[in-house]
Amino acid sequence: MSQPRAERQRTIVDMLREGSVQSSDEVAARLIEAGFEVTQATVARDLEQIGAIKVKRDGRMAYALPERLGERNWPTDRLQRIFAEWAQAVETSGNLVIVRTPPGSAHLVALALDQAKLPEIVGTIAGDDAIFIAVRSGLPSEPLAERLRDMMAPH
Repeated sequence: MSQPRAERQRTIVDMLREGSVQSSDEVAARLIEAGFEVTQATVARDLEQIGAIKVKRDGRMAYALPERLGERNWPTDRLQRIFAEWAQAVETSGNLVIVRTPPGSAHLVALALDQAKLPEIVGTIAGDDAIFIAVRSGLPSEPLAERLRDMMAPH
């Protein structure tokens, strides 16, 4: 992912965490105020890639991050899109798989992993730029790591 896109998407994530953003037009206007050059298509694509969805709050529609919603069953292709955009490296250590992301992005990838309900994953812990994935006892971690590496976009 190019650095400007990563910065722009982190800015959008911050906007969504601060409060309700009601429309992609509002996101675009706030990005322009912040110094980004964006089009409506760029904003729509960014919102899709970070997993933002429209929800009803206080009788009005607004964008929200999936982390602010209850448990949902996201399809594996969504996991692959999110992983391809945000994952930078995958390593193993014992029964752990460690995924590196840009700063401030680990929670998005961890949420997608949790919601994909991959059978070999017990759970995830996300920091700012790293995710620890616990692999079920008795299963090797390398096959999962290899599957995750295959989802990564070429860097």
